[in-house]
Amino acid sequence: MRKLLLIGMAALMTACKPSQEAFHFDEVTYSPQETVFKLFAPADAKCMVVVDNDSTNMVLQSDSIWTATLQGDLKGKTYQFVVNGQASPGVFAKAVTVNGEKGVIMDMTDTNPEGWANDRHVLRPLQDYIVYEMHHRDFSIARPEAKYPGKFLALTEPWAIQHLKDLGINAVHILPSYDYGSVDETRLNEPQYNWGYDPVNYNVPEGGYSTDPYDPVCRIREFKQMVQALHQAGISVILDVVYNHTYDIEHSNFQRTYPDYYYRMIQNSQSNQNTPTYSNGSGCGNETASEQPMMRKFMMESVRYWFEEYHVDGFRFDLMGVHDIETMNAIRQAMDAIDPNILIYGEGWSAGACALPNEQLGMKANIQQMPRIAAFSDEIRDALRGPFSDDTKGGFLLGVPDCEESLKFGITGAIEHPQVDMTKVNYSKAPWAAEPTQMMSYVSCHDDMCLVDRLKTSKPGIKMDELIRLDLLAQTAVFTSQGIPFMLSGEEMLRDKKGVHNSFESPDSINRLEWSNLQRYPQVLAYYRQLIALRQHHPAFRLGSADLVRKHLEFMPTPQQVVAFRLKDLKGIDDWQQIIVILNASEKPQKVTIPQGTYTIVAKDGRMDEQGLGTLTDKSISVSPQSALILH
Repeated sequence: MRKLLLIGMAALMTACKPSQEAFHFDEVTYSPQETVFKLFAPADAKCMVVVDNDSTNMVLQSDSIWTATLQGDLKGKTYQFVVNGQASPGVFAKAVTVNGEKGVIMDMTDTNPEGWANDRHVLRPLQDYIVYEMHHRDFSIARPEAKYPGKFLALTEPWAIQHLKDLGINAVHILPSYDYGSVDETRLNEPQYNWGYDPVNYNVPEGGYSTDPYDPVCRIREFKQMVQALHQAGISVILDVVYNHTYDIEHSNFQRTYPDYYYRMIQNSQSNQNTPTYSNGSGCGNETASEQPMMRKFMMESVRYWFEEYHVDGFRFDLMGVHDIETMNAIRQAMDAIDPNILIYGEGWSAGACALPNEQLGMKANIQQMPRIAAFSDEIRDALRGPFSDDTKGGFLLGVPDCEESLKFGITGAIEHPQVDMTKVNYSKAPWAAEPTQMMSYVSCHDDMCLVDRLKTSKPGIKMDELIRLDLLAQTAVFTSQGIPFMLSGEEMLRDKKGVHNSFESPDSINRLEWSNLQRYPQVLAYYRQLIALRQHHPAFRLGSADLVRKHLEFMPTPQQVVAFRLKDLKGIDDWQQIIVILNASEKPQKVTIPQGTYTIVAKDGRMDEQGLGTLTDKSISVSPQSALILH
């Protein structure tokens, strides 16, 4: 049996004492007159701060809080905390040297680009977000006219902003952009690639995405310039945060300041050895202990710091299922106190067994205990394209039977709906979302195969015209669902990764966007743009309330391999009084009976036009193979 190891500082680990409650992870407070250093470290440790090459002993104030105050103007000098001989920049460095080895004393106002004081967050009701996930290098490294390929500044360039605006998305989810460990910033002239899910300094932008990683101001200013440019285009910035594990334990800033406090440990009670081991719910060799008071405080302050200092608009939590529910709710409540439209979502699973029981963790099944926090729906993803466990198996798109109910569940936003039979849903036997805004609707993301590769793998020899039909059909399901839609960058240009399932350290030749595909497949981009515009223009596709979804969304009888629904009685909600969406994955035309009326055709045969593609008055209609038909 596994159980949580109680390390020999139980009082510290079960509750914050007053001085800890008052402590903030602002470890370095600068002014031209003096700089104050603070650190959370063991009370019996020997703690010093080394500024450039001069060391100063820190003084224990109380309850594991250490301080030192140095007189004079120290701006620009480097520092390290040394705890029992272990040196680090601390856990909350705000500026660092190359590769994040030392902290840098900084006046953060020096990092603000021109006009930063006038930059404003771009927030909107949760149901209105349309999220585009991107990796800095993937997006721009192969763009011919990019002046700053692979850098933060690429997202300030006119071509990048124009593409995002033309596509119509209103939020970019940027993969980990803090200082991470797997790319050596001193060798950026050599081929290196990583997604960045290996944190080192959580609160400093990654130097590899800056134009000069040796300049501690540069990476910060350029990140802010990126945010500023996106905000000016009306686009929100969602930061991918990875608090569930660190790059490793031995070199972790957490471990070097307070050994074993920030990590969960386990022991096997049936073992003859009492040596504890580190729990590995992250699959990366360690998992952090979000339930510990100071880890929880760290996460809350880090999120708030990115919001306030960098004007980030929302957060995607990697392996949210590793974090405890109480911590996630505390973060949501803290953000709600600032603005309830800050978007928070995450992966509602872990990568292995955690030291805490699942009932206490931010798992998808527990989302109803986490109001206003969303999770990804693997139900709609795998209903459409096939199971995560086997790349060669298809789903609804390839006519696999009995996927319809799982797709319906995703279309409702993972809520309880009287027409969804949960006994037939692929992964969940009970609705897990209280509101549709708690479900992220998607068919592919950076992790796992992208949609094009999955279609090629699950249907070897698939022809391009069929692949395009199925691609557009899949995204129609995603963008007409009641959840928050999410897409991987490059899907609008039929992105592939040469069949690589896990491309976290594959070269640019695998991960880069092929911009020439925009000219090769113009009909794909045109459909994506129209589809996104359709959602933006019609609130019926984003009702935002479970009660409204149950009232207005009705599934209609269909043959197998077809899912159809109508959004009805929309007076006061939408300019269109009734909308019908029919998704036909069959290789043959299918007949569907709809209520009598005169309808305008919005989407048919891979084309979409809100102004209309014709009219239809028949009660029994034929839907073309492998396509969506949308009427109003």
